[in-house]
Amino acid sequence: MEVAKMEAFANEWLQGWNQRDLEAILSHYTEDVEFHSPLVVKVLDETSGTVRGKQNLQDYFGKVLAAFPGNLDLELLGVFLGVDSIVVHFQAKGGTAAEVMELNQEGKIRRAMAHGRA
Repeated sequence: MEVAKMEAFANEWLQGWNQRDLEAILSHYTEDVEFHSPLVVKVLDETSGTVRGKQNLQDYFGKVLAAFPGNLDLELLGVFLGVDSIVVHFQAKGGTAAEVMELNQEGKIRRAMAHGRA
């Protein structure tokens, strides 16, 4: 994936969150996605911090959006390219975060690991 495509992908992903558009957000993920986040522990009381499958991810993201009402004001800080992966570094209310995203051949997220600044 080239730099311009990476940045467009990241901006589109953040735009989905800022517009609170669950369908737009989920359009970036595969059906068999594996998602890891410390927020999963808080929102779902799931000690593994893991959500598996797009339907379960939809339910989780819906709960996240409900837990954080109003404008999310997510802003892209940087994008880093790996082998079949990217890191999206962004600013959110109250801090910064980064998400490591492993991509499949079609450029969809098959595995994601969310990280927030402590």
